Amino acid sequence: MSTRIAFLKGHGTENDFVIVPDPENVIDLPPAAVAALCDRRAGIGGDGLLHVVRSAAHPEAKGMAAEAEWFMDYRNGDGSIAEMCGNGVRVFARYLQHAGHATEGDLAVATRGGVKTVRLAKDGDVTVGMGRALLPEGDVEVSVGERSWPARNVNMGNPHAVAFVEDLAHAGTLYDAPPFSPASAYPDGVNVEFVVDRGPRHVALRVHERGSGETRSCGTGACAVAVATARRDGLDPAVTGTPATYTVDVPGGTLVITERPDGEIEMTGPAVIVAEGEIDREWLETAAR
Repeated sequence: MSTRIAFLKGHGTENDFVIVPDPENVIDLPPAAVAALCDRRAGIGGDGLLHVVRSAAHPEAKGMAAEAEWFMDYRNGDGSIAEMCGNGVRVFARYLQHAGHATEGDLAVATRGGVKTVRLAKDGDVTVGMGRALLPEGDVEVSVGERSWPARNVNMGNPHAVAFVEDLAHAGTLYDAPPFSPASAYPDGVNVEFVVDRGPRHVALRVHERGSGETRSCGTGACAVAVATARRDGLDPAVTGTPATYTVDVPGGTLVITERPDGEIEMTGPAVIVAEGEIDREWLETAAR
């Protein structure tokens, strides 16, 4: 067995990922190994890990193999499993193009949040069909220190709490997950977005991603924010028949989010491969213990 494991590093609006190509799903990546790889001091460093596997080779994706050849087995930086990662899908698609598995145009990617349609554009941007947002009923509140805000519950295949604030600094350090209530709203934890207005259909956010802490960008979070902002502004494309597009600034760049009348949400932004190399297998096996 080879003593080396190939990896790449990529980012989407500075939401960065360790990419591990493993078409036949033969590399063991327990949570401790993923956390070690994502460690920014003792490992490679990343907000999460993109495990690239053929759908037919992964037990969670076999049922999607007829629709999508490749499965994004996404892990948070602490090694926990996540349903979806919007920036991750863009970087995942860019890797497939980089490796010769995909070309310009449309591509289907299997995720735990379902099959996503991705469009690789000539200008380098990547557009992802993110599916429809669910808006669970019930009041939610999030807190930082002594401040609390009502939040909109939005599910993009993963859960989000969107709070509109006067100043992004009010979100504090975001080292720890902001408390929320009621606990029953998010039994598996939640991504929390703090949002301010920048102009007409233009907002900015900071986000705490469960399992990763504050990140430079969150694709599903940007989609959740766009939908929550549209409803706050009295816009519902399903009712008006007109798409609603918002520019969403994240600390690492800018994403453009469009909600169509059929409910489908499209996210457009950059995706970059910045490096590739090899992981020492012995180190990884030791780190995983």
